[in-house]
Amino acid sequence: LQKWVLREISNFEYLMQLNTIAGRTYNDLSQYPVFPWILRDYVSETLDLTNPAVFRDLSKPIGVANERHARDVKENFEDPTGTVDKFHYGTHYSNAAGVMHYLIRTEPFTTLHIQLQSGRFDCSDRQFHSVPAAWQARMENPVDVKELIPEFFYFPEFLENQNGFDLGCLQLTNEKVGDVVLPRWARSHEDFIYQHRKALESEYVSAHLHEWIDLIFGYKQRGPAAVEALNVFYYCTYEGAVDLDAIADETQRKALEGIISNFGQTPCQL
Repeated sequence: LQKWVLREISNFEYLMQLNTIAGRTYNDLSQYPVFPWILRDYVSETLDLTNPAVFRDLSKPIGVANERHARDVKENFEDPTGTVDKFHYGTHYSNAAGVMHYLIRTEPFTTLHIQLQSGRFDCSDRQFHSVPAAWQARMENPVDVKELIPEFFYFPEFLENQNGFDLGCLQLTNEKVGDVVLPRWARSHEDFIYQHRKALESEYVSAHLHEWIDLIFGYKQRGPAAVEALNVFYYCTYEGAVDLDAIADETQRKALEGIISNFGQTPCQL
């Protein structure tokens, strides 16, 4: 922490260290490292990193990055079914399907995605086909709360359909899904990664990144602070919420294990 505060290590390095300490690893898709969406401008011709308006508000969970969703999220929380702890979101910001969604063009994730979809690619419109469209989905769909993965900051190849997979066509435009469509300010896949990484290391993000860290790894992850921050997820996603060893019924235990592994897991609280 001290090294980060003194700017002796980058924001990227610090996030990777936090992920590792919180039990996240590239070796487990259900506990893959989680990184934030940091920008909200995917339409300008150039990206002005001195303008705070181009950045996402890092103090809010991605599910309420669009303030219009905040009221609905609050109302959902106040609807007690009486059977489980109350929660704001029925989905999670990091899970195995989400990792495969982003990395669909790269093996072995392509094969894993096809296995998950019963032997074929998912419907083209639901695939990760465009960075601006993915952000737009966060703005319009309160159920889609996926954050990013580290590859968005260093690995341009995952944005290219180098293997020539047949990912189908979009319904509305009949456009073939190939390489990921980039924001207008990116001249190439390499340029997107370069500018996106620059944004991560920018002055604005350096000054506000701790707010997002509080939500994902810190004190706003659970308890009253999480309720106030509209940041409560399904109870099974939290470490220690379920004692699997105490469940005698094997079918029930397997079902819960499936939910935990597929639904998403909140990092260990640091």
